[in-house]
Amino acid sequence: MILILSKGIFREDKEQLMQTLRAEDYLIKEIEGVEETILGVVGKIQRDAAYFEMLPGVAKAIPISKPYKLVSRELHPKPSIIRVGDVTIGGDRIVVIAGPCGVEDRKRTLDIARAVRKCGAVLFRGGAFKPRTSPYSFQGLGEEGLKILSEVRDETGMGVVTEMTSISQADLMMKYVDIVQIGARNMQNFELLKCVGRIGKPVLLKRGLSATIEEWLMSTEYILSEGNDQVILCERGIRTFERYTRNTLDLTAVPVIKKLTHLPIIIDPSHATGIREMVSPMARAAIASGADGLIIEVHTEPEKALSDGPQSLYPAQFEQLMRDLYVIAPVVGKQVDYAYLEKASILRCPPDAAGGVPTQVVYAGVPGSFSHKAGVQFFGPEVDLQNRASFREVFEEVESGKAVLGIVPVENSLTGSIHENYDLLLEHDLKIVGEVTLRIKHHLIGHENTTLESIERVYSHPQVFQQCREFLSQHPTWDLVSCKDTASAVRRVQENNDPREVAIGSEEACELSQMKILKEGIETNPRNFTRFVVISRTELLSAPRNKTSLIYSVSDTPGALYETLKILAEKHINLVKLESRPIHSKPWEYLFYADLEVDLSREENAQVLEMLKEKAEFFKYLGSYAKGRTVEE
Repeated sequence: MILILSKGIFREDKEQLMQTLRAEDYLIKEIEGVEETILGVVGKIQRDAAYFEMLPGVAKAIPISKPYKLVSRELHPKPSIIRVGDVTIGGDRIVVIAGPCGVEDRKRTLDIARAVRKCGAVLFRGGAFKPRTSPYSFQGLGEEGLKILSEVRDETGMGVVTEMTSISQADLMMKYVDIVQIGARNMQNFELLKCVGRIGKPVLLKRGLSATIEEWLMSTEYILSEGNDQVILCERGIRTFERYTRNTLDLTAVPVIKKLTHLPIIIDPSHATGIREMVSPMARAAIASGADGLIIEVHTEPEKALSDGPQSLYPAQFEQLMRDLYVIAPVVGKQVDYAYLEKASILRCPPDAAGGVPTQVVYAGVPGSFSHKAGVQFFGPEVDLQNRASFREVFEEVESGKAVLGIVPVENSLTGSIHENYDLLLEHDLKIVGEVTLRIKHHLIGHENTTLESIERVYSHPQVFQQCREFLSQHPTWDLVSCKDTASAVRRVQENNDPREVAIGSEEACELSQMKILKEGIETNPRNFTRFVVISRTELLSAPRNKTSLIYSVSDTPGALYETLKILAEKHINLVKLESRPIHSKPWEYLFYADLEVDLSREENAQVLEMLKEKAEFFKYLGSYAKGRTVEE
């Protein structure tokens, strides 16, 4: 039963209500929303809704129709985010778990861990206890394997995932493991499910070999009913009559799970296919289907693996898969982040600032804006993101040390550069330390009773009107009203409460305002991306760097610009952007903003940097950082 509490209920009254419910042996789950507080009442409900509505403090009682109560979106409408150390599963960043099927020995396991960590994996998998079809097959190293996994965590910073096969292993799991995996064969081992529910560790629950989705979710309910709601569902293929693959990977489970439950879902294409050549294609398809992550088997020498060698990727294959996922993820509104763990480490211990601990990250706009979404995708939902009124204020707070990092847009794939921020990069003594490319989807947002025929005014940012001009040209009578950003436009329409007014903005802004999307994806070109850069006083992020940004000017003589470009050509350095901007104090003179596909901070490239400086009249190094990729690549 879902109980919607009366608005303004006092804390003492709520506690009294919960005490009354617990006295009847009900399990209570409290969910606090923006507008209302909800209590989920789970157990053997023998009373009707009218009884609950008579209880003091209850505004409305709604029966939960699904047999799985705690797992259902009816009780928990918003997606759950599962936190594992510095990693969050279920957010805007794809989580990739990688490693061998089984922990075989210390050296090999550490070699694999270093390889997958370098390629972008953020969690490490390896079986210490291996339930096998044959009793004569390798069964795992037991506690010795767990000790090796613990060493992997200490060296690489990756949390570790391993399978629990018996209740007797609970103490070992508590001591060594970050995520407890329940394998497909144990999906309906109900005593084991109750046990992992009680120990409180995050649980990765694999779908059984022949289990329906409802049976899978009912198994999940066992874990949640014991008080542990940190569950990650894992689709690993089901057994069918098909023999060309080990199992049949049911990717339709992803949208079904997303609709039925609030829990995140990851895909295991290794066990689903059982064939190395099929793992990467199905992994790419899994991310395109909306999965929150992947679990991939990787081995440095699969031909010598003691278990599941034929389905294990070589490190080079895993590296290429991660590059492919980097490209695919933005299309479905997500990111693959190579610097995931480094960012978390830095932001967990920000540098001291005069007057106390600084704000972690600042952006211009309001919650729900694309700048806010870019910040969440780059840093994760757990980072302290604070909004500021303007781009200039973002730069000033980072330069003064009031904020550790800032995130600002610099160019759009359709409408070009945001010149204000390029000018601010010149003006302030800051470095670019990262970038993220966000796919921009614009939606027409209005009130519940608004129709296309009733619209008279549209609010949004001027650039958005340009990006949606084909759709807007079909409605020439609409009055276009400019706002400083899309989220502010949505908020303005909400506050005006006029069904004749709509805004163009993001899905996130629509959810925050509790309004309705009248038409999805009205941008003229679906290849609409905005590039955001992360700015800092120091080069905080130490992820692999492959891009450098510069500002420079040359003398007003023939061939002066060519001389700088010649240096890049001779050194085989790709120039990905070159744009001129007028020098404000010198009419008809220009600065050049350049992006290069090279890390000029490396010692071996110091000569290139000096050669460019010699040919320039003015030169400013903006920083080297990890390049963000878009779907066109």
